[in-house]
Amino acid sequence: MKDYITIIGGGLAGCEAAYQIAKRKLKVKLYEMKPIKYSPAHSNEDLAEIVCSNSFKSDLLTNACGLLKEELRILDSLLIRIADETKVPAGQALAVDREIFSKRVTEEINKNPYIEVINEEVTDINEMLRDGIVIISTGPLTSDGLAKQIQELTSQDKLYFYDAAAPIIEKDSIDFSVAFYGDRYSQEKKKEETEEQWKERLSKQENEEKSYINLPMDKEEYENFCKELVEADVVTLHEFEKREIFEGCMPIEIMAKRGMDTLRFGPLKPVGFDDPRTARRPYAIVQLRQDDKQASLYNMVGFQTNLKFGEQKRVFSKIPGLKQAEFVKYGVMHRNTYINSSKLLNEKYQVKSMPNLYFAGQITGVEGYVESICSGLVAGLNAAYDFRRC
Repeated sequence: MKDYITIIGGGLAGCEAAYQIAKRKLKVKLYEMKPIKYSPAHSNEDLAEIVCSNSFKSDLLTNACGLLKEELRILDSLLIRIADETKVPAGQALAVDREIFSKRVTEEINKNPYIEVINEEVTDINEMLRDGIVIISTGPLTSDGLAKQIQELTSQDKLYFYDAAAPIIEKDSIDFSVAFYGDRYSQEKKKEETEEQWKERLSKQENEEKSYINLPMDKEEYENFCKELVEADVVTLHEFEKREIFEGCMPIEIMAKRGMDTLRFGPLKPVGFDDPRTARRPYAIVQLRQDDKQASLYNMVGFQTNLKFGEQKRVFSKIPGLKQAEFVKYGVMHRNTYINSSKLLNEKYQVKSMPNLYFAGQITGVEGYVESICSGLVAGLNAAYDFRRC
């Protein structure tokens, strides 16, 4: 029996699993192919890189994800602790500065004496499985070589869907003669308020809460934007639009094609806001969420997209307040790979037919950062327990 546990993939699940195993004074070899090789969606050298939204969803205990986060805190989750340390204003949600978050996780993993980080792509896991416990946590962006071997090991067809990420904008390029700060439902004018009292309250809120920037649209602006959006050029992904889009992260241009009002009842819904310029509810509203500690970058909420980069700049700049917008990162779409977990895995994230092989993270089919971290924690704890039994 090898004197260490092997983890393949240094994302959220892999880092959490490594920490939980190392905390129990067991050695870990953590393989991460960056910076030798990058997936289509990754861009920096750090571990636990966040490529989509920077939100870990609701922090309220009345919400399932909020309750799960609290349970992970009690269980000493490294990544949730770092998420708390690197959070940025996001109303009732937990959102993080994605760059600082990944850097802090990398620091903690690298300084742990029980964890050895090996930067190379793994394409052959047969040797690792000989007399050793292995956790595969390569995420939805598993490299082609490893994905092929996982398919062979599990005797299952590879499953996949397409996921997308939203663009990020420099705050200084936003026109604040149009834009205003505020969270949903805190902006509407109350019946008992005079217009002067309402504007005074909005001014105070702007100084206290700057987690969201809002861009109101009237009917003509909204309809013109939707027209440009549905006619814009997209990156071709082999007929992906016909059947393989993940409904929970739908590209905004595909939502727009489902009907003129689709976006107004989705990410651009105006409910909960009044436009300070008119004291009336706008026809539609675009929200931008703070993406870094300095509040210099904001991501476009719900604007995951597969538009070509030039088209993103052209079409999204037509949104009121974004005429001069500077995009530091454009939205991208990528293929997500996952296994048939309900058939292959038991409750420990262990492969039923191969007791020394575990899976964790989004490759198991869980959706979301918190859920991936939780699966890494569970797989890590069980792998450590089984290692000690051997």
